[in-house]
Amino acid sequence: MTELAKSSDGHVHFGDAVLLINPGTETKHATNIHPLRRPMALNMNVDQSRFLTSTKVDSPCEVSASLDLSPTIRNTFVVTSIDGSCVGEPLRYGQSFALRTLEGVSGQLYLTSDTKLFVKFAKRSRMQLVNLLDELSFLSCWQVLYLDPQLRLEYDGYPVQANVKVLINHVRTNQALAALQKFSFWTAFGREYEITTNTFYDSHRAEEDLNHWVIVTGDPGVPHGTLFHALPPFCEDEMPTKNRRQPSPSCSTQPPTC
Repeated sequence: MTELAKSSDGHVHFGDAVLLINPGTETKHATNIHPLRRPMALNMNVDQSRFLTSTKVDSPCEVSASLDLSPTIRNTFVVTSIDGSCVGEPLRYGQSFALRTLEGVSGQLYLTSDTKLFVKFAKRSRMQLVNLLDELSFLSCWQVLYLDPQLRLEYDGYPVQANVKVLINHVRTNQALAALQKFSFWTAFGREYEITTNTFYDSHRAEEDLNHWVIVTGDPGVPHGTLFHALPPFCEDEMPTKNRRQPSPSCSTQPPTC
């Protein structure tokens, strides 16, 4: 277990150790086209066989989404400055930054993506590849965007709020980070899901929940706790009866200068 940063002002800061969690689906779509999805955390998809010849995670390293939301070395990332901002300064909407893994066994690798090529793409969805590299470059630059597209320009330049839904946008390709529960595979840690950078729009030209992320900080009152509160289980009853009095229990690339 790792210890996440505790935010005293409710904002995300450079140097903070955080989780990136896709909150899943809140409510059923009226058309029932999209299935219900559970929250998933972005993490390293480590090939354990490589530890036979190395004491840390080597580059390149794949990433995936896991249903395990507990903070560990696999899913803890550090908000890193690329424009000289000092550690402790708030990250702002629209400001470029990098996400790297922890020091030590995690290898200090940077979350990276690039345009899809003939020999370089996500294995299952065939969309843009997202992985971890040991080199900080323009391909490792990301931006946090405000969730509501109608208010996005107004919030540009304001400090990023922690533990609320946002978009994580890749600067090089202008595509949003996405968790695809439709494409799953087995790892040494169980069934996990593919990560890509692709912006999915609904009929109103707003980003779908596949692109929604929560930058989660630690709970000051709970050791190794987080401030992410998962939604209650979904009710499977499509048409609840009128006489029901209560729901069923089952429903409910410049270094900092400081």
